[in-house]
Amino acid sequence: MTPAKYSPVTERTVLDLTALVGKSNVAVDMEKRIAYSYDEVPRFSWDREYIAEAVVFPETTEHVSAVMQYADRNRIPVTPRGAGTGLSGGAVPFAGGIVLSFEKMRRILELDRKNLTITVEPGVVTAEITKAARQEGLLYAGDPCSGDASFIGGNVAENAGGNKVVKYGTTGNSVLALEAVLPDGTVTWFGGKRRKDATGYDFAHLIVGSEGTLAVVTKIILKLLPLPGKVVDLLVPFPDVASAIDFAPRIQSEGKVIPSSIEFMDGKSIRLAERFLNTVLPYDAAGAHLVIQLEGNDPNVLADDMERIGDLCLASGALEVFVADNKTTSDKLWKARKCLAEAIMAFYPKYSLEDLVVPTSEIPKLMAETTRLCKKYGIEEANFGHVGDGNMHVNLLFPEERPDWHDIIDALLDELYDFTASLGGTLSGEHGIGLKRQKYMCRVMDGAQMELIRRVKLAFDPNEILNPGKMISCPGRGE
Repeated sequence: MTPAKYSPVTERTVLDLTALVGKSNVAVDMEKRIAYSYDEVPRFSWDREYIAEAVVFPETTEHVSAVMQYADRNRIPVTPRGAGTGLSGGAVPFAGGIVLSFEKMRRILELDRKNLTITVEPGVVTAEITKAARQEGLLYAGDPCSGDASFIGGNVAENAGGNKVVKYGTTGNSVLALEAVLPDGTVTWFGGKRRKDATGYDFAHLIVGSEGTLAVVTKIILKLLPLPGKVVDLLVPFPDVASAIDFAPRIQSEGKVIPSSIEFMDGKSIRLAERFLNTVLPYDAAGAHLVIQLEGNDPNVLADDMERIGDLCLASGALEVFVADNKTTSDKLWKARKCLAEAIMAFYPKYSLEDLVVPTSEIPKLMAETTRLCKKYGIEEANFGHVGDGNMHVNLLFPEERPDWHDIIDALLDELYDFTASLGGTLSGEHGIGLKRQKYMCRVMDGAQMELIRRVKLAFDPNEILNPGKMISCPGRGE
């Protein structure tokens, strides 16, 4: 049911939308509406069904502008959607209305070698950007684990992180400019191909990570970098979680090198990956694995870095150091790391995939508390993530159906989020707040910050039609 503050999608609405974008770009059949109303957060996670009343597939910025202008004028909620790979419910149509799906806006518009940029539409699959850059001897540094499926628009909306954040930063670090459609249909550009800009507010990076609550992104200019001449991956097994996590920051502080990746998998995750991929990893009985990726152009320097890091690993309790210096072995290693969310979804009937961030020095405490809470509530855990930047994917697993699983998850998350905040941490590093974590925002933000978010939201979207119900709500203007 559409909340009272919004207008429902009627037969007249569908006819009007069809006139704006064409009949083939509007869908109202129930099967398609359901398919486009959920992301990778399973439907069983929600307190009720959230189903769009119509799905619109824009092909151009002009289509998006026309739909937003119409929706704003008629007070119809609009939920932007990428590939549906999100893990926060960010693309779930909380208030019904229109889902705006970007799969038809999938063009790479320009690769500018002089300015080292690539301009794309939001429906381009992230891996296609990486491939296009590589063909020109360049690097797009964004590397989310969902990169083979996720759209760049979704990466921008969530400020996706991924595996190379240690060296290159999140998606936002690669964003130079955005073409954006405001909720009233106005089209504007934030930023440009320039690398510096101290003129006015940095609206481009306000939009990055805003989860589709402020504007709809229709074009993106991304920064490219020189492609490293050689890449080497190290798989390093440790006897237990604590020794692996304790070692990770020493790669930079003592090893004197900035790796492109430092990834962590606990023993449970290792064996889940093996089962899902039907493969065997070295030292799969280890308590934890680190995956360390090193890049360089000088083979001798890279060899010295690799030897130095390898010696440091062994001196710090590593069981072995395996070198993946060719594509076959490297692909096997990264497939294991990147498949883990899918593996959990395949093997567990109920689960909650969390995305916690703490200062790197506090990760051991976070992992110890996670284990304590899982034992307290009688569930399993599998933890992996980007240990190099403090972003840990804590996964709460139910090995069998439990009718009380919602109550258990709510109670456990109450304690886990409070503990995370006490460490100077926060709710999400890359998956976003969306609908899933909205009610917990007050655990990590004070009233002044929450009020500022409300004011910014209302400045962009006074009628609150754009992705309502996400991040925070506005008291007094309730859904």
